[in-house]
Amino acid sequence: MVLYNEAKYTASPHYDARPDSTDVSLLVIHNISLPPSQFGTPGIRQLFTGTINPDEHPFYREIAGLRVSAHCVIYRTGEIEQFVPFEQRAWHAGLSSFQGRSRCNDYAIGIELEGTDTLFYTDAQYQALGELTDFITRYYPRITLGRIVGHNDIAPGRKTDPGAAFDWARYRMRVAGFK
Repeated sequence: MVLYNEAKYTASPHYDARPDSTDVSLLVIHNISLPPSQFGTPGIRQLFTGTINPDEHPFYREIAGLRVSAHCVIYRTGEIEQFVPFEQRAWHAGLSSFQGRSRCNDYAIGIELEGTDTLFYTDAQYQALGELTDFITRYYPRITLGRIVGHNDIAPGRKTDPGAAFDWARYRMRVAGFK
């Protein structure tokens, strides 16, 4: 299992084998908050582990049957929780395409930031995301700076995350080595 040592590991049942585990070549940045715009709740963990209680919040009734996951979530505190080993296929991208190739889940790693499209992310999240990206790109060298994208880039018109609040320049400078 390829796990990030700095992350807490919580196994998600929502994953399967990649068609080719040597083909990991894309990193997708997402955002999530459950309930929407609320932070520090157990909602994300419950969604990714299939244990969300539809009676806890009205929004949970809408998503209770979803079978989704990401490889990792970076919470507002900078804490990282990994739900799917990197060599496995997490179910994060949905209907998606990158550079003419569909089914991004087959070859992508999905990282969720606890946040929304419009609220700024924390310094701790950028720090943790930079360190996690360093690990991922060392382990999977086919993931280059040009192959790190937002969910909005692979599902335009359907998804908007990580949103206008995500500072791509700050993140890319960190990834490019300008710490």
